[in-house]
Amino acid sequence: MPEGHSIHRLARQFQDVFAGQVLEVSSPQGRFVAGAALLDRHELLEATAHGKQLFLRFDHGLLLHVHLGLYGAWSFGGDETFRGASSIGAPRRIGERESFSQEAGTGSLGSSYAGPPEPVGAVRVRLVATNGWADLRGATTCATITEAEAAAVLARLGPDPLHNRPGDREEFVRRLLRRKTAVGLLLMDQAVVAGIGNIYRAEVLFRQGVDPWTPGSSLDPETAGRLWDDTVTAMSDGVRDGRIVTTPSALWSGGNAEALDGEAHFVYKRHGQACRRCGEAVGMAEIGARKLYWCPGCQN
Repeated sequence: MPEGHSIHRLARQFQDVFAGQVLEVSSPQGRFVAGAALLDRHELLEATAHGKQLFLRFDHGLLLHVHLGLYGAWSFGGDETFRGASSIGAPRRIGERESFSQEAGTGSLGSSYAGPPEPVGAVRVRLVATNGWADLRGATTCATITEAEAAAVLARLGPDPLHNRPGDREEFVRRLLRRKTAVGLLLMDQAVVAGIGNIYRAEVLFRQGVDPWTPGSSLDPETAGRLWDDTVTAMSDGVRDGRIVTTPSALWSGGNAEALDGEAHFVYKRHGQACRRCGEAVGMAEIGARKLYWCPGCQN
């Protein structure tokens, strides 16, 4: 599923394109008719993200809460003022690169904007403003909720590295060290840290040389703190770049301004290949019903 950097980019896109506008909210698919009616013809005040949760806050105290899950995606389009990705979410290639197309801003094609196209597929919710539109498909969660319900969702989550507020690092360390569970599982536990998915989990553990099967309680505070700091760095890079790249430019093909997909990661989806640092074969194992990638030579 999309990792936290993608959800923060979604929040930024909604804020840039739709904040301050009264939105028409509908459910072409029909599964969200009642929820859409509660939000229809209200002003979007703010779009925020915490981990993998997206919140769109409206002017009458209600919010649209979305968790994309494995198959969810937003698609966008609009007039010449629209700027941003045309699609964020599934389907994704390695690195979760976003999709861009000219159709996202129809004004760039020299034609006037005549409103959103006819819905294609199972559009759970459609948001329409004067300058653009957004369609949601396939999300695990799509709900109209109150501020109290939003607070309850946030209370179940750990700190978000992309917020990195005062005290977040210490809270992450505390939550990590109090558990005997393998750190490779703990980093995917959204109650420990919000926003990390399978790619960031594998890559940060590799970059910090941490054995994924080490119990959280066996880590020292310094190592746990380094995991937080590197996650902040890696995910912030993802927000900036719109994709997950965890390797340095020295490992990219000569002259390339950015990493090719096969160069973007140290261990993720590289099982059986030589480690970029030590040359040992990258391993893969199932842990918590997800594939874990690591280097037995560097992470021991």
